[in-house]
Amino acid sequence: MHTLYWFTRDLRLHDNPALLAASKADALLCVYVVDPRWFEAGPLQSKAMGDHRWRFLWQSLMALEQSLRPLGQRLHIAFGEPETVIPQLVHAHRIGQVMRSRLPGTQEANQWQAIKDSLPATRFQQFETLSLFTEGSLPMPLQELPDTFSQFRKRVEKTGERGSFERLRVRTLTALPPPPGFPDDNRGDCPPIPDPVHPVTFIGGEAAGLDRLNEFLYVSHSIDGYKQTRNALDSLNASSKLSLWLANGCLSVREVAETIREYEATETENESTYWLWFELLWREYFYWYALRHGANLFCRDGVQRKRRHSTFYAQRFKAWCHGNTEYPIVNAAMNQLRETGYISNRARQLVASCFINELGLDWRYGAAWFEEQLIDYDVASNYGNWQYLAGVGADPRGLRRFNLEKQAHQYDPAETFIDRWGGHAEQPVGLHTVDAADWPLQ
Repeated sequence: MHTLYWFTRDLRLHDNPALLAASKADALLCVYVVDPRWFEAGPLQSKAMGDHRWRFLWQSLMALEQSLRPLGQRLHIAFGEPETVIPQLVHAHRIGQVMRSRLPGTQEANQWQAIKDSLPATRFQQFETLSLFTEGSLPMPLQELPDTFSQFRKRVEKTGERGSFERLRVRTLTALPPPPGFPDDNRGDCPPIPDPVHPVTFIGGEAAGLDRLNEFLYVSHSIDGYKQTRNALDSLNASSKLSLWLANGCLSVREVAETIREYEATETENESTYWLWFELLWREYFYWYALRHGANLFCRDGVQRKRRHSTFYAQRFKAWCHGNTEYPIVNAAMNQLRETGYISNRARQLVASCFINELGLDWRYGAAWFEEQLIDYDVASNYGNWQYLAGVGADPRGLRRFNLEKQAHQYDPAETFIDRWGGHAEQPVGLHTVDAADWPLQ
């Protein structure tokens, strides 16, 4: 049977059960679709794909293409809407089945369903490649997913699941069937890759992700002190940075988890090595959380349906995005994000708390800006964390508010981070400046 494999957030050959299943076809067409809608501003003022994300994604696609060529394959990169591109390829190449990884997010689910509906004679299959567990191996039915992470973690660790995920890992592919002909693609229509403002520290691709995993664990042994350093605002090895490759599927989360387990068996096992696993489990929780709650992940009142009054002040939103608020620590982090596509976990919490609590803005606008800017944007983790901080999601304590002055003193006492990233705005926008028309958001 001729098979079309639709690459999405699984840009790798190692531990890819979806691609492994597709490799059993008689002929295989490997496809990645770049959607032009990603580069257009949406209703929340931001684009789905900013410059930093696009640069890293393109690097990852080029790396994948280079990996496929020795296996007799190529990557068909199409610039267009998947609802049009996929059916056209199916008809042109007598495709009998379409395969891809299962994705969280309602847009992705609706898109998949629309393509299925348009091709009733074609077989469609999805596989779990983004998660530690499959839905069937979770210690509870998906509809009974706990409301909080702590409950989820206890259920997982109570059943001893930490050591069982390696049985889900599959071999790295070394052979693939040939393509059923290879059409000319229109990748040249994709937006140009912008030059970075700062030297790029990390590049996309499977090999780069595996190298970073090895560097953080076995070369620098930075994992040994991860719990103590993870809140640093601006340090290369204070955190793993693996989220960049995990978000694009260049790196398998099961590969990371198993490498941690192997490191603990041969090198060191301590609170810090456990904490990196703990962070992977947070990511896992939000993956299933997104699948469990669907469209409620993107609603203003969240999965809790807890009504929060918020207003959209255009000047406050712009000041936050461009590092021009009254809060130096926030400005520095937002400048770093805009110029590099990355900020630390601690900085994300601080700028989100400022956005929600100090500026009084609708959290969804902040989440959308993160979506545009963050190289490691992940729909489930991004919107799950924003809901968490806004008090409408998975946090039993409700709204979380950080004392920004105290946080700045604790994590940047010498203002090194603030000075490096221009946190002292020359003319910060105050809270009481309003536009001529300032309508409340209903």
